Amino acid sequence: MQKSLKYDYIVIEGNIGTGKTSLASRIAEDFSTRLVLERFADNPFLPLFYENSNRYAFPLELSFLADRYQQLNDELAPQELFRQQTVSDYILSKSLIFASITLKDAEFQLYQRLFQIINPHLPKPDLLVYLHKDVKNLKTNIRKRGRDYEQNIEDDYLFKLERGYWDFFKQQSGIRILVLDTNEVDFVGNQNDYQEILGLLDKDYEPGIHRVILRQ
Repeated sequence: MQKSLKYDYIVIEGNIGTGKTSLASRIAEDFSTRLVLERFADNPFLPLFYENSNRYAFPLELSFLADRYQQLNDELAPQELFRQQTVSDYILSKSLIFASITLKDAEFQLYQRLFQIINPHLPKPDLLVYLHKDVKNLKTNIRKRGRDYEQNIEDDYLFKLERGYWDFFKQQSGIRILVLDTNEVDFVGNQNDYQEILGLLDKDYEPGIHRVILRQ
């Protein structure tokens, strides 16, 4: 096992059920890096949103934005970021992606204004890794982890999130984005699959989108 990661600040992102938290946690443990995980389990609006999205979308997205910004600002202050390599399972911009789907037009315009005020204050990742899975495989993973409030997530919502991420990627010019198609691999249970991903994280990438299809 190599002693350190090539990139000092790596973000593992993906749709709901891609396994981003599992991968980020494993990498952080193996390389003894700082681990920053999204604190979604503490959000009281999340189960309410899945019961009544129209009513709770705005407070949900605002609470997520506030909590994500506070956590990342605390963890990734410039003087702290460069003392220890960091792996996170989310980027603040996911707030804008989700909000663009769940909020009404007027709400989203206000949300965008707030986002644009706070986003420039956070450091950008050296490498953004996006885990792609087809919706069928996402639904399988969602069922397996058994969170009650997630079991009724509609396929259309997952499709919209996927499109939202791609729209975001296409607008980024200064970030290295590595898109991994993980439909055919098991990086949690298969050591070879996991090692293949580590090998990809050790390569040089220019800013832009780089897509790799992983197969068993």
